[in-house]
Amino acid sequence: MSYPTINPKSDIALRYFLEVAYKGTHYSGFQMQKNALTIQGEIEKAFQVFFQLPSPSGEGLVQKDSFGGVRLTGSSRTDAGVHALQNFFHFDWEEAFQQKWIYNLNAILPGDIVIKNVIAVADDAHCRFDALSRTYHYHIYQYKNPFIADRAYFYPYTLDIGKLNQAAAAIKSYTDFTSFSKRNTQVKTFNCTILQSEWVQRDDQLIYIVSANRFLRGMVRALTATMLKVGRGIISLEDFHTIIRVKDCGKAFFDTPAHGLTLIEVAFNKAE
Repeated sequence: MSYPTINPKSDIALRYFLEVAYKGTHYSGFQMQKNALTIQGEIEKAFQVFFQLPSPSGEGLVQKDSFGGVRLTGSSRTDAGVHALQNFFHFDWEEAFQQKWIYNLNAILPGDIVIKNVIAVADDAHCRFDALSRTYHYHIYQYKNPFIADRAYFYPYTLDIGKLNQAAAAIKSYTDFTSFSKRNTQVKTFNCTILQSEWVQRDDQLIYIVSANRFLRGMVRALTATMLKVGRGIISLEDFHTIIRVKDCGKAFFDTPAHGLTLIEVAFNKAE
């Protein structure tokens, strides 16, 4: 993994990317929410405890400023119950961040969240806007298995893998995914560039792998749910194309649960 260029000598606060992994089962999502348990909230709380800082006074960059608040800016917002092998925050810090502090922060964090790395980056690096792509996996299993039940969707139906992959391949020929976005989403465009879209069989799991420059709210789960209807023969491949073309989220399916979805990677440009 590469990150934006480091600027180690700066007259302003140093910027860092914080790489995190988590199991989202018990959380209301990635981003801070009032009166809810979130990944951002737990990490900010760990900073607060270890560095003996006051609680943050609002949203914004993570910083250790004049009032002592610590706040994070997130990369990819995952919904309640969604997991991540890799996600990022960035923050500004007025001194060199010591790697040994990662151990201390992890000791404070709950067991289902881990800080994997803290990386010095360019002063203007942004973990959301500088990301080139995100990769998600949606995991399905068709025979009862208690060891993966909290990380994959139990779907005990006969599926045509060929049809699933035909549908997955078709997705790459479109850019407007209005039909696969939840309602009342505040975005300027529903366009996404799909870089990878395929179904693979790994051991006892069927996995949908999708990469794109960006994703809409609920998009991966909606794509997965609708393709599963193709795989079962409930709708045809032509029906699937029609659902995409009509740009109406009322035509797609959104019934895949959150716990089957994992954010695998957030990719950035190589450091110069």
